Formats: sequence, C-alpha cells, structure tokens
Amino acid sequence: MKIGLIFVNAGPFAEPALFKELVTGAESHGFESIWSVEHVVLPDGYQSPYPYTSSGKIAGITDSPLADPLIHLAFAASITSRIKLGTAVMILPQRSPLYVAKEVASLDRLSGGRMMLGIGSGWLAEEFAALGLDWSKRGAMTDESIQSMRALWRDNPSSFHGKHFNFGPVRSHPKPVQPGGVPILVGGHSPAAVRRAARYGDGFFPAVGELGSSGKGMSWQVDAAAMGRLRDLLKLLKTECEKIGRNPKELEISCIGPADLDTLKALRDEGVSRVVVGPPAMEAEALKRGLDKMAKEIIGAIG
Repeated sequence: MKIGLIFVNAGPFAEPALFKELVTGAESHGFESIWSVEHVVLPDGYQSPYPYTSSGKIAGITDSPLADPLIHLAFAASITSRIKLGTAVMILPQRSPLYVAKEVASLDRLSGGRMMLGIGSGWLAEEFAALGLDWSKRGAMTDESIQSMRALWRDNPSSFHGKHFNFGPVRSHPKPVQPGGVPILVGGHSPAAVRRAARYGDGFFPAVGELGSSGKGMSWQVDAAAMGRLRDLLKLLKTECEKIGRNPKELEISCIGPADLDTLKALRDEGVSRVVVGPPAMEAEALKRGLDKMAKEIIGAIG
C-alpha cells in the first residue's frame, strides 16, 4: 500500500521553512506522495454544509493560511527528486481547463513526471458565487474540463467543442512527461462522482470518513460506517464501469485515512491501494519525530 501526506499546504505548512521540513522529511522516510488541498476563498457566513464533519463546518481553519495548491507543489518539486505530487482535490470547475492543462503539464515536466491531479466539483456554493460562477453547472463543467485537458495533453493541435468549453484548433505546450498525460483522480462520494470516475478517471478518490482534530493537526477518522460507505461506492464504481465496458481494475483507488495500521490494512482489504494521512505534527522537531515514527510503524509494516 502507498502512503501519502495530505493538507501539506495548510496552516503552518503554508510557510516555506516548515513546508520544506515536511516535504524533504516525507521523501527521506519513504512516503509515496504529498497532496495539497484547495479553496481560493472561504466566504464568511457560508451555509453550504461541509460534507466531511458532522457539524457541517470546517473546524478551526477559517483564518488559517491555505496556499495555492500548484504553487506549493512546484516548490516541493524543486527540493525533492522522488516523491509524487498531487492535489486532493483541485476544484476543477472554478478554473479554465486550458490554464490547468498548461500549469499541470509544466509541473509534470519540471518534476520529471511526478504529478497527479486529484479533482472535484466542489461543495461550497458561496465560493462559486464569489467567483461569478454558476453553481448548478459545476458537474457538467467538470466533465468537460477533464475531456478538454486530455485533448490538450494528447493532441497537437488540440480541439474540444462542448457546451461550456469550446476551443480549437490550438497548440498547448509543453506536454506532460507521463504517457497519456497526468493521471486524473476523481474525488467525491456522490453517484455523479462515481460515474465521472468510471468514464473519465485514471483513479477514484472517495472521501468516506470524517475530518477531526487530534489537537496537533487535522486527522481523518474511518469507522465501520465509513467502511460501509466505501464498499457501496466501490460496488457502484464496478457497476458504472461495466455499463461502459471498462475494467474497474484500471482505476487506482485512493482515500484519506488515519495513521492507524489496523485501519490501513482494512482499507487495503477493500481494494484501496493508496491512503493519505495528515501530518503528524505542526512544529519542526515534533514533525521530525512523527515522520520517523510513522515510517517505522506504518510504512515499514504495511508493505
């Protein structure tokens, strides 16, 4: 099983010194990947329910820094050589697919083919309103964005003609290092997200647990109910793949989880091949000790 770290651009990790400690420490201790998260703004007084806490709110980060996900990964690429770089997730319909394709392909080349693009359609209606975007169209825009990016990475010249994005022939360079383009992991936990993963994804990245706080940082809790939701989503994914004649084994399954060996083994038994966990601490010395402990007790044991 692959083990990654998430929330790497949040809170104190938005600052370069601690982020460097996190990234270089993760690489030296055998973590497979790091994952940045995204919100361009958090509107005051939002009413949209946050789907990953029982309260419906993002606890404790309203005024915490949340750096741009791609800029942080570009910095990480410059100080590492092996660890993979991912977004979990980029809110894709908030961005032009032409810009995303260019930025992600550039980062893939600069990193030597280490980029992974986790995408979602978003949950925060007020953020879309602040950007002047139609919340009701986000699903269709996400689907077209994925198709647009694949065309831009694959073809020269490139064209796409849809309802929301319409361009071509155009030329977009550089192309990604990775054959077939940067892997796209579809995030979400709705039937629409499952259909999107089956039709357009290289992987599926469901979020089935609950985000909590350990007192030291963000942690993800996966209980028996969450395991049941995961099973249901993976069954639905298999059904959706069968509808279009696709082998569901072609999709790599990732999820967020806790740094708990028994839970990780249970997730592996359900078909998950990558679990990303929160950083073990948010202070330099404690972070070093925590990464070393996780390397010995989690990465070394899970195989």
